Amino acid sequence: MQLNEALETLKNEGYKYTKKREDILSFFTEEDGYRTASDLLNYMADKYDGLSYDTVYRNLHLFRDLDILESTDLNGEKHFRLSCGHDEHHHHFICHSCGKTKTIKACPMNYIQQDFPGYTIENHKFEIYGKCPACQ
Repeated sequence: MQLNEALETLKNEGYKYTKKREDILSFFTEEDGYRTASDLLNYMADKYDGLSYDTVYRNLHLFRDLDILESTDLNGEKHFRLSCGHDEHHHHFICHSCGKTKTIKACPMNYIQQDFPGYTIENHKFEIYGKCPACQ
């Protein structure tokens, strides 16, 4: 997803454009991989004196709910990244060191769904963690 697409989604869903929201989204368009609220707060601290974690988290969760951002839990902490914009179902490899991601095109549910006869599977998540070539 590009910055202009994210801002358009925000507008189409009836949310107000602010420079702060644009700067949050700019941070994620410039970063390649998952980042924490602390990473974002450090990025924005010089420009927005007194910016609180509450404001950061509120916007991060709003953007996630609007499918502008994706989130995952790494080492007990929520991490966010710009939605990769794939229309097809997919999963990710996530580097523990730098947070970069790589798309996994195969879905394990295609193989294990047969183990759940009579069950209704409503959703699933599959991620692989390790180190990318640059971090090894």
